[in-house]
Amino acid sequence: MRDIWNPWHGCRKISEGCQNCYMYFLDRQRGQDGSQIFRVKQNFDYPIQKNKDGSYKIKSGETIRVCMTSDFFLEEADEWRDQAWSFIHQRSDVIFYLLTKRVARVEKCLPSDWGAGWDNVFFNVTCENQKRADERIPILLELPFKHKGIMCAPLIGEIEIGRYLDSAQIEQVTAGGENYDGARPCDYDWILSLRRQCEARDIKFCFFETGTNFVKDGKTYHMPDKKLQSQMAFKSQASFPGKPIHFVLRDPIGFEISPENLHKSTYREKCSTCGNRMICNGCSNCGLCKK
Repeated sequence: MRDIWNPWHGCRKISEGCQNCYMYFLDRQRGQDGSQIFRVKQNFDYPIQKNKDGSYKIKSGETIRVCMTSDFFLEEADEWRDQAWSFIHQRSDVIFYLLTKRVARVEKCLPSDWGAGWDNVFFNVTCENQKRADERIPILLELPFKHKGIMCAPLIGEIEIGRYLDSAQIEQVTAGGENYDGARPCDYDWILSLRRQCEARDIKFCFFETGTNFVKDGKTYHMPDKKLQSQMAFKSQASFPGKPIHFVLRDPIGFEISPENLHKSTYREKCSTCGNRMICNGCSNCGLCKK
């Protein structure tokens, strides 16, 4: 992904999907403790940071994934969240992708001027199995967000969400397997089931990676390389484009920005076979892949 904003780092495990958390694994690799929660210093205000020429580092129309090493609605982050919301409100020309397992806390954590929701916020809940889908999605459907999605990752069991998709509120479903230490298997039949449920309702579905242990036709394939995982997800052709998602992005005055004035994502040749391509913000052309 091109852009991620982690205003704070660290988290508390709260459900089955947290068992083999990638953030905990990567922190251990660095000699750190993933349960230690802290506000970052350098990039806390990343959405409003500017280049030397006065332009924003994040361009109008880009999608920014928030708190990929934590949870935006973590209780320990309550003292920092209002300021983070202010950055999101200020950058009404940028799409902010929020993902949480703590959907029950969301309503009381919204800004006072939230109203029916902000056009530039794409709110998603994680549902790793049927138990969590039935627990979290009904709450999601009651919350005042203009754009809603579901992430089934790490997918550790078959999930039936058709009755929730029938609400016509869900615009996107994403799915992927589990990685790193103790990765539980992801069965291709579970992926295909989600694809069918979304396709029947013309909802965007993205199968972005297989996970380390992927089961297909009763055979388990061990694929620790994440690049290979995304390539195999793409090769499966299980993703489904669905109907387009339209975000109304606005300039500082409040006028809607026309599509021709929004950032256009660019991709490298290797991106053409990546399972993440459908939901990726594109390449920053930083040159690191050439080193």
